[in-house]
Amino acid sequence: MRRLFFAAGLLAVLVSGALAGPLEDGMAAYNRGDYVPAMQIVRPLAQQGNAKAQGLIGAMYRRGQGVAKSSAHAFMWLSLASARGDAKAKSELHEVSQSMTGEELAQAREMIQACEASNYRSCEY
Repeated sequence: MRRLFFAAGLLAVLVSGALAGPLEDGMAAYNRGDYVPAMQIVRPLAQQGNAKAQGLIGAMYRRGQGVAKSSAHAFMWLSLASARGDAKAKSELHEVSQSMTGEELAQAREMIQACEASNYRSCEY
């Protein structure tokens, strides 16, 4: 009976590990403070329209984690994530926009348009 429980537990660990994907890997790197690898992992997901990845990139630009701090880039990525229903990104977008000038907001909106028009190929990382 003990072997059966051990086998079931081992199977559960193997299956849960197999279900982890690139977003989880990127989040794990981010949570360890490995920001550059986290960006490298989540960037392709963000380009594919993944709202969680876009929100993470926005947060990283807002805080200057693994990238140069940029309110305009943060606003762009958080806007894209927010438009796809990411509530956390929407909240953070509101916060970052409060500290931006009109000129910075205009620049960020132009970046959003260029990013979307290029199907995420010209998103100025």
